[in-house]
Amino acid sequence: MQTENRSAGFTRRSFLAGAAVAGLGLIRVPRIFAAVEPARSLSFHHVNTGERLTAQYFAGGTYLPGALHDVNHVLRDWRINQVHPIDPDLLDQLSDLHQAAGSRLPFEVICGYRSPATNKMLASRSHNVSPKSLHLQGKAIDIRLGDVSLERLRDTALTLKRGGVGYYPGSNFVHVDTGRVRSW
Repeated sequence: MQTENRSAGFTRRSFLAGAAVAGLGLIRVPRIFAAVEPARSLSFHHVNTGERLTAQYFAGGTYLPGALHDVNHVLRDWRINQVHPIDPDLLDQLSDLHQAAGSRLPFEVICGYRSPATNKMLASRSHNVSPKSLHLQGKAIDIRLGDVSLERLRDTALTLKRGGVGYYPGSNFVHVDTGRVRSW
């Protein structure tokens, strides 16, 4: 025989039914934990422009527009000075990568956003540049860390399983993106 605690005003069955309804999205459950998500910061040194930026881009459960603006500027297509929004998921991936790699130094940025004209020019010079590169959408970045070997940076990025990881030891950088999980 099954016993239920009716004195508390609910039963196991009513609890499970409520959980099922909430799981179906029929009840709006507030994001009470959003404000306790830890703040996220990133530091960049763009090797082609010399620009440096340290920005807290996420706090209180939200992305900070002013910081995102600054990140978009530093990661712009420096060849033609064109700014494009950088995918916040890429920033989160970089934050996790930086922490997992145990680095204390800023990301050295080789390339962030790439305009169609720049991508076309680079693709004409190298077979390693995709005509459909995620750099065109602000969803890819080429980086290195001064206190983490390139191999370890690549391996750490691969363990995150958050998108594409390209390894370019001859050019001294690792490519990460928010596309499907793959490596080359």
